[in-house]
Amino acid sequence: MDLSFTPEQEAIRAQIERVCGRFGLDYWRARDEDGRFPDEFVAAIAAGGWLGIAMPPDYGGAGLGITEAALMLQTIAQSGAAMAGVSAVHMNIFGPNPIAVFGTPEQKARFLPPLIAGTERACFGVTEPDAGLDTSHIATRAVLDGDRYIVNGRKIWTSTAQSAHKILLLARTTPIDRSARAMDGLSLFYTDLDRRRIEVREIAKMGRHAVDSNALFIDGLEIPVADRIGEEGQGFRYLLHGLNPERIMVGAEAIGIGRAALARATQYAKDRVVFGRPIGQNQAIQHPLAESWMELEAADLMIFKAASLYDQGRPCGAEANAGKYLGAEAGFRACTRAVMTHGGYGYAAEFHVERFMREVMICRIAPVSPELIKCYVAERVLGLPRSY
Repeated sequence: MDLSFTPEQEAIRAQIERVCGRFGLDYWRARDEDGRFPDEFVAAIAAGGWLGIAMPPDYGGAGLGITEAALMLQTIAQSGAAMAGVSAVHMNIFGPNPIAVFGTPEQKARFLPPLIAGTERACFGVTEPDAGLDTSHIATRAVLDGDRYIVNGRKIWTSTAQSAHKILLLARTTPIDRSARAMDGLSLFYTDLDRRRIEVREIAKMGRHAVDSNALFIDGLEIPVADRIGEEGQGFRYLLHGLNPERIMVGAEAIGIGRAALARATQYAKDRVVFGRPIGQNQAIQHPLAESWMELEAADLMIFKAASLYDQGRPCGAEANAGKYLGAEAGFRACTRAVMTHGGYGYAAEFHVERFMREVMICRIAPVSPELIKCYVAERVLGLPRSY
């Protein structure tokens, strides 16, 4: 069994490293402080054609797999860009997946090329304030009126909505009490983010300041039937198709952040001299860092096993969920240990590790909590009864 990347995949990593080398730690620290979207970075990624890494070649994409996409996003995170860097391009990479898989040829030709070229930015309107992770119980309503739907409702934690041109929106088209199952009656749309009908309010948060998170208030949004993806009422199933790739990519990103933090902590442990010796000579410093290296490498194996299975068209739900869990936990521990290795300086912004710790936290929370992943493994892998 060969667990190494191919020369072509290693070339992708090297090319992304070169792009990221133009945007050093000080650039990302500045974006963390001023909260400005990293437009220059996104433009550089788009100029290399990387936004379409996993999109169909017929529409300007590279036609590669989730393995290559995860490797790219991990490399961005590991460069020190952390979640600010990956979140700036993340949606353009995994978000259009339902369009690429379930859209009509006309929709693909209309929607995908601008996303791949970076001339349009999309946001993801799924989560709601009162539904949380229980997506089947969202309340945003889309009512068919002639050749268009009229949509009213609320969304929350919608990233990049401050500047997005489009929104991938999940809404209920059939009331839940008239649906055979809770997951039925939901429809997926990809349409203009019409700010005359959608109020966007930014949410102040602990990290990833350069990429906005928002609450959306939708009042009478008109969506043409031509902007509905697939069949009416099947939107939840279309979203499920993209859940495993998203978990794989988030896990890969968390590992990248953890590696960035571990590298800085290791260098600091070599350079920092206390009581006449480098602190890295002390086992109390060595051992936690060594544990983090092992944890990150083990999580990485699970992530890319899941990616390989997905790209082969094989079941990968357990591996994708486990990889996301292991990557997020290992990344968080590595970032925490990096702060502790730096001591008081770990609390200072100029050493960057406190930013890594703040930004890696989101990988533990989203897109699914660690507790629900444990439930998934307990039920789907171990065969235990459902607990909720």
